[in-house]
Amino acid sequence: MHDDLTGLPVTVLPDRTVRVKIIDACGLACGFCHNEGTPVAADNTGRRAGEFTGTPGRTGRVSIYLKTNQATFLPAPIEADADFALALAAVRGAVETSEVHFTGGEPTLHPRLPDLVATARRLGLTVGLTSNGENGSAVMEECAKAGLDRVNLSVFGTTAGELAAVQAPRFASVKLAQRKITALEATIDAALRYGVKVSANLVVPDRDHVPRVLRIIEKYGREVVVRMLVSLEDGGASLEAMREVLQTLNAVPVRHIFTAGTSDQRTRYRLPDGRTLYAKSIRPVRLPETCTGCRFNNGTDCEEGYYGLRLYRSQDGPFMVGVCIQRMDLCTTLGQFVMSKIRDEVRDLRDQELLRLRIEHRSQIQEPA
Repeated sequence: MHDDLTGLPVTVLPDRTVRVKIIDACGLACGFCHNEGTPVAADNTGRRAGEFTGTPGRTGRVSIYLKTNQATFLPAPIEADADFALALAAVRGAVETSEVHFTGGEPTLHPRLPDLVATARRLGLTVGLTSNGENGSAVMEECAKAGLDRVNLSVFGTTAGELAAVQAPRFASVKLAQRKITALEATIDAALRYGVKVSANLVVPDRDHVPRVLRIIEKYGREVVVRMLVSLEDGGASLEAMREVLQTLNAVPVRHIFTAGTSDQRTRYRLPDGRTLYAKSIRPVRLPETCTGCRFNNGTDCEEGYYGLRLYRSQDGPFMVGVCIQRMDLCTTLGQFVMSKIRDEVRDLRDQELLRLRIEHRSQIQEPA
């Protein structure tokens, strides 16, 4: 990680994105998944708020913050219908929005993913998604035709053994893991073939994972841009591991990028052979009123900070807006959000951060290359 920004070109981007959890289903069972803060729906069917369990059920999946985040609803798939279009339009009317980013679960398992992409594009929104790639090759052509701009692929290893090692015990099958890796590679090929931008995201928990990370960068970094992500649970150990990777690769920092109004920041590096590598970390950004007095509002317990808006659909029917995956009790219905003080707080934070960062780094600000 590049902690000293002195002399480094800086880009300050305004936050104009809403993350949309379109489906809860997923074919992997990673032990570090936050599942966008919601319970795993299949393991909590019939339960109500206060009864949700964070213990893996038949799916083997986890939602790491569920035991403490006071989640109040089960997520439902979002349909590609007029209700979804109206929800996106309402979000856009409440806070300036130019992009939607589909998440899950695993978005490529949604049976109408291309239609969801088309719905957002008709509203003039750029569309991206985060995926593990398990079904991407089957839907990428139609998604590209519908207007998908990019896909961020979560990569956990270069071998079946590495992927199996981060799965729940009952799903830690090398044979199954190999099928998932083959599917990921097919998704990369399909995305590149149909003109969808691709990046490979890899979480770096600690120094024990440095060899694995280096292998992933070597294998995939020649096809797509690799982005190292700090592990929310591992904090300082994760940052140290990322620094070791950068030192090992003789990576040279070339630009630092802030997303004003959220905790997102990343540094772009150039490798000796000309490839690009990003290292993404978390800034201590908080909503100035909503986060005041929160039990997690300290240097260790608040793991993501304020990362931006998330849109969900509850199994009870309404669309829900969230501002923190560690505090799902802060979620409100979309109708409540558009009239709320939190909406005003989000807009003010975006504007104030954009101005502050541009002033603070005014001698270094350059347009992105």
